[in-house]
Amino acid sequence: MQYFPLFVDTQSLRVLIIGAGEVASRKLDLLSRTLAEIEVIAPDICDEVRSYARQGRIRLHQRAANIDDIANVDLVYLATGDDIFNRDMARHATAQGIWVNVVDSPDLCRFITPSIVDRGRLQVAISTAGAAPVFARELRSRLENWLPNSLSELFDFIAERRVEVQQRLPDFRLRKLFWEQFFISNGDKFDADTPRRYENAFRQLSSEGEILLIDDQTKVELLPIAAMPLLQRIDTLCSDIALPSDLVELVRRDASRASIPSLSVINAQYAKGERVLLYAQVATISRLVAHFPMAKWLRGGSL
Repeated sequence: MQYFPLFVDTQSLRVLIIGAGEVASRKLDLLSRTLAEIEVIAPDICDEVRSYARQGRIRLHQRAANIDDIANVDLVYLATGDDIFNRDMARHATAQGIWVNVVDSPDLCRFITPSIVDRGRLQVAISTAGAAPVFARELRSRLENWLPNSLSELFDFIAERRVEVQQRLPDFRLRKLFWEQFFISNGDKFDADTPRRYENAFRQLSSEGEILLIDDQTKVELLPIAAMPLLQRIDTLCSDIALPSDLVELVRRDASRASIPSLSVINAQYAKGERVLLYAQVATISRLVAHFPMAKWLRGGSL
């Protein structure tokens, strides 16, 4: 993984864009939605960039940029048509520990800007590490059609109630169950019934446990699509043998890891409503199936 995705808090983030043509205006289309302090420097300025200055969203300087301009900034975008200037400024910024992006020159970039689906608090970032930006745009188009615009209002609604949920449900496991129940009933929409579904979720906190079994002969890529949401709900991943990396990728990143416990402990986990995944050799899984008839043995093409 050459590029590691990060979501940066833009409060008080100082961003400098050198260049004020069409490319710079496209960068501003996204950056202007953030809380960052944005400064633009260029001798020639397009109308779109001037409009951001008239709105008071950016500080605009109509002149040539120099090395002194990049002092005391956090991010620099170089969007000029002068390759030699871009390279020199990028090297200087990197030497100063300043993160820099040079448009169309990934070898000079300390960071790249992904293709973004913006739904307010919900942000989806897509990157192909510069290899296929056309595909990233195509995937973004699909997600734009799939994710409703009302998600912005939904996540504002949720954010306003997180403290209330923490106060009403001090136990983390119950809070997790509450939000699962809320999203099951509400889905990805925000409408007049959302507050009612929110209150109903507090009254639907009982949950049975779940035991999932996968043997080491099952190829993870052959698991049915229906297995994916089950794996994402797992609380504990248990195994006494090496776990395949593609299985680890499918399980919640905050799921606990443990050795396979005794049968009585597994029973106790199930009774408490925990969701457990047991990964072992075929013979071990076969024995577990005999002890836990309610368990789901996940195999290629079936549940």
